[in-house]
Amino acid sequence: MATHNRINAFRYALNGIKYLFVNELHAKIHLCAAICVVLAGLIFRVSKIEWCLLILCIVVVFMAEGFNTALEKLADRVTQDQDSYIKITKDVAAGAVLLFVFGAVIIGLIIFMPKILNYF
Repeated sequence: MATHNRINAFRYALNGIKYLFVNELHAKIHLCAAICVVLAGLIFRVSKIEWCLLILCIVVVFMAEGFNTALEKLADRVTQDQDSYIKITKDVAAGAVLLFVFGAVIIGLIIFMPKILNYF
C-alpha cells in the first residue's frame, strides 16, 4: 500500500509539472530561456561549477513559478471577488518569482559575459 501511495504521489507531482508547462505562459517563457541557457552553456563549455549554478537557477525559477501558480489557483478558488488581501498575496508571490529571475539573470551574466567578450 505504501509503495502505491508513493507512486501516486510521484504521478501527482508529474501532473503538476505538466500543468505548469502546458497552461502557464510564464512557465513557457522560462522554459525557452532555460533552453537558451543550456545551449549557451554547451556552446561556451561552462565549467562543472557553472553548470551547477545554472541548473540551480533554472530549477529554482521553475519551482518559484510553480509555487506562484499554485497560490494563484488556490486564491482564485477562495474568491473571485476583489479582495485586497488576495491581491497582495498574489502580487507578493509574483514579485518573489521576479526577484529570483533577476538574480538568475545576474548569475547568467556573471558566467556568460566574460565568455561572450572573449569570443569577440
